[in-house]
Amino acid sequence: MQFRNLARTAALAAAGLSMAAATTFVQAQPAEQFVPLLVYRTGQFAPLGIPWADAKQDYLKLVNARDGGVNGVKLTYEECETGYDTGKGVECYERLKNKGSGASGFDTTSTGITFAITDKAFNDKVSVITAGYGLSQSSDGRVFEWNFPLLGTYWTAADVMIQDIMKKENGVIKGKKIGLVYHDSPYGKEPIALLQKRAAAQGFELALYPVTAPGVEQKSTWLQIRQQKPDYVLLWSAGVMTPAAIREAQSTGFPREKIYAIWWAGSDHDVKDVGAAAKGYNALTIHNSAAHDRVQDDLKKYIYDKGQGTGPVNGIGTLAHTRGLIIAMLQVEAIRAAQEKFGKGKPMSSEQVNWGYENLNLTADKLKALGFGEMLRPVKTSCANHMGDDWARVVQWDGAKWEIKSDWYQSDKSFVAPLVKEFAEKYAKDKNLKIRTCN
Repeated sequence: MQFRNLARTAALAAAGLSMAAATTFVQAQPAEQFVPLLVYRTGQFAPLGIPWADAKQDYLKLVNARDGGVNGVKLTYEECETGYDTGKGVECYERLKNKGSGASGFDTTSTGITFAITDKAFNDKVSVITAGYGLSQSSDGRVFEWNFPLLGTYWTAADVMIQDIMKKENGVIKGKKIGLVYHDSPYGKEPIALLQKRAAAQGFELALYPVTAPGVEQKSTWLQIRQQKPDYVLLWSAGVMTPAAIREAQSTGFPREKIYAIWWAGSDHDVKDVGAAAKGYNALTIHNSAAHDRVQDDLKKYIYDKGQGTGPVNGIGTLAHTRGLIIAMLQVEAIRAAQEKFGKGKPMSSEQVNWGYENLNLTADKLKALGFGEMLRPVKTSCANHMGDDWARVVQWDGAKWEIKSDWYQSDKSFVAPLVKEFAEKYAKDKNLKIRTCN
């Protein structure tokens, strides 16, 4: 009996040591924060999606390598390929939303996917990040608690285009005809409401030219344009549709300097193969088109020089890659802001990170410290304002490189704000959502 008791005591002691060791091992594991990466490296928009996806990975790698993570919390990630397909995007969202301590927000990379998961986000309490795209009315944080169209929307972009055209026309565009050539999808249709409002106020005619996906065949569209003779054309395209539009504009004789493209149609890959034929082509950008800031130098030093870059080294500094860096930086800074409130050095839940998105305050000094000071204006969000200040400028392709052609614009709130309020409150009514009170 004594032997049996001794054996039992020894077994319990061993189990205790084993549990203690396991506990020590668990405690020794570094804290991790999961960032889901929805990407489209395939499909009609792949020329845009690839550098965008490369940059998001690159920046997360940089924060881990250079800074040791966010206050010691390592960033982990997983890519999920959507092919810009809404159904696949929803599948990716469902698979990744609860991973780790909870997804640190989804950069959906698609307006269609944004539409599809916005309703889910209200119930799942997961942030939807659409920097420069998505639902324009989701800048109203009273209604869209989980959506953040940071830096600008398609309504603010369309408004800036009209402002620049008015500047060229000495403030008067009454009687002018402005065409919108757009990808026939939620993405391409998004600016129409703002343009209709502007047309009614300024007295110009709005002509709509939808283009069926993927947008390679546009001959009939540009023949219509040649017949109807719009004074300017606004282009809402991406991927393979963009160079096809530029080539058709050239073949039908439409001046490229009379085209204004949304920022997703204003990347290096959109024009470099077209070259001189794209000379004069205008595009908007939500950041300075300067090729480099300190973040790119750090990326080369800490990641690419060590053979750990996600894409080709010559992708660094291109407009699409830079936008990917900016989007990833905004996600990381939301995590950092959340840690400031809920605990430094701890992984944040999805709800805590959402608080971070809603309380971003990236001053000029903070952006400079992060290595983004030369390319981005200050960003500040609030309960009511989930976009922050919108800034955009016009760049123009000179046949070999992009040149800045305007100072910074902001959208005219007298046009944009009532539209945001109207559409947001309609969404709340349709979905039976309670409108928050923001102090």
